[in-house]
Amino acid sequence: MASFRIRLTLLGSAAALTAGALVPAQLAGAQPAAAASYDWVALGDSYTAGVIPAAGDVFEYPRDGCERTDQSYPQVIDRDLGSLIELTNVSCGAATIQDVTFRAQEPIGRHLPPLSEDPDYPFPPVPPQSEAVRPGTDVITVGVGGNSLGFADILLKCLELGGGSGGVGTPCREELAASIPGRLTKVGKEYGEMLAKLHEKAPHARILAVGYPTIVPADTSKCDYNDLHQFLSITRGDLDWLRRDVLEPLNRTIEKSAGAHGSADFVDLYDSTRNHSVCDAGKWVEGVFDHDNRPALVHPNAKGHRNAADHVASAILNAIEPR
Repeated sequence: MASFRIRLTLLGSAAALTAGALVPAQLAGAQPAAAASYDWVALGDSYTAGVIPAAGDVFEYPRDGCERTDQSYPQVIDRDLGSLIELTNVSCGAATIQDVTFRAQEPIGRHLPPLSEDPDYPFPPVPPQSEAVRPGTDVITVGVGGNSLGFADILLKCLELGGGSGGVGTPCREELAASIPGRLTKVGKEYGEMLAKLHEKAPHARILAVGYPTIVPADTSKCDYNDLHQFLSITRGDLDWLRRDVLEPLNRTIEKSAGAHGSADFVDLYDSTRNHSVCDAGKWVEGVFDHDNRPALVHPNAKGHRNAADHVASAILNAIEPR
């Protein structure tokens, strides 16, 4: 997104000029002007943290099990915006809305038996992510909700039922459809409580509620049954149901919650990723396994995080630029 990069240049120049104007005349030649710095806290689940090898390398040692990777969108933005922002990234794989709001989380790292065993598992609990927010925080980004919906469990159940159906029908929809409205209602309630808590902790911060990208294409004929780099044994009928009745409503629930709070804005990643689903040739979300046959469990790769970084960075600049 060239537009956000141009705005970044202009904003950075303006900040530098402002800082220079505040330096006393006798010191003006003694030190360079410093750009203004804004405090940004990144909260969220694995779609923020990165987690999978296709989203880069884990960069924090000793590991805490949250699996923040160096190509995840908070880290990409941190490099893009440089001294303009000060990032605190406490996103964590498998986080729920309650883990962000008030509950200590026990991270799982990459311990996903029988797919993978993590030699450092189990990990000590990490504090509720909201504890990283301070009264002086300027911007909060939060990407969460899928785990509160139970999307990973839904996905696994669809894999199991699809494997028994031979790729025919909608066995997952038939078993789980009745539970989805209640799950979405729960997400909406908890999301609203989370936004209220974040606003209470940082009353002057702009909160950016980051949605989820396109995972399932509108045309599921692109998806091959039993392709481990796509959705493996989930039937096409169930993929249509997941897109229409689970994933798209999840984004709408998050957008509605953000719209109900004056301090929050919704950052849409869905439209920009429509042609980059798990089943597209230029995928920005990996399938059950990535192209190197490593477990990915339907998570964004580095390209997906680069796209998210462009959209979230633009929203951050909108939040901090003078109005």
